[in-house]
Amino acid sequence: MSKVSNVLSMLEYLSTGKKYSINELANLLEVTPRMIRNYKDELEEAGIYIDTIKGPYGGYVLNQNINVPKRFVTRYEIKIDNKRIFNTLNRAIKEKRKCFIEYYSKDRKEISKRIIRPYELIVLASEWGVAAYCESKEEIRHFYVNRIKNIKLLDIYYN
Repeated sequence: MSKVSNVLSMLEYLSTGKKYSINELANLLEVTPRMIRNYKDELEEAGIYIDTIKGPYGGYVLNQNINVPKRFVTRYEIKIDNKRIFNTLNRAIKEKRKCFIEYYSKDRKEISKRIIRPYELIVLASEWGVAAYCESKEEIRHFYVNRIKNIKLLDIYYN
């Protein structure tokens, strides 16, 4: 797993309130005890402080209420056909910019042209999707990323 994934997993384990030894965490995350110490340092730099209990029965305990995002899927379960479209949507969300898309409608078997305001990337039936305000329909819609055939990031910002 990636470093970010491991840090989130470690935080998820510790958020249960249970005390974990460094070796237990290392075994769970399949890394070295040294990496667990590095992850702890990284979390503390981010303002999430983990208590260390010293001694033969010691370990790490999280004494804060941290809402750890629950991961329902792994990175291998959801595939993306066009990473450029995915990355463009990510950028549009971050910068709050509108997008012009050409979207394939499975029901109508046609491509529609729309201007959307993407708000969030989401998982729709084990596929990546985007929740966005559709200007032509004047409501929030969900679009499957793999059905977006073309995308253009517009220089129009929204709030």
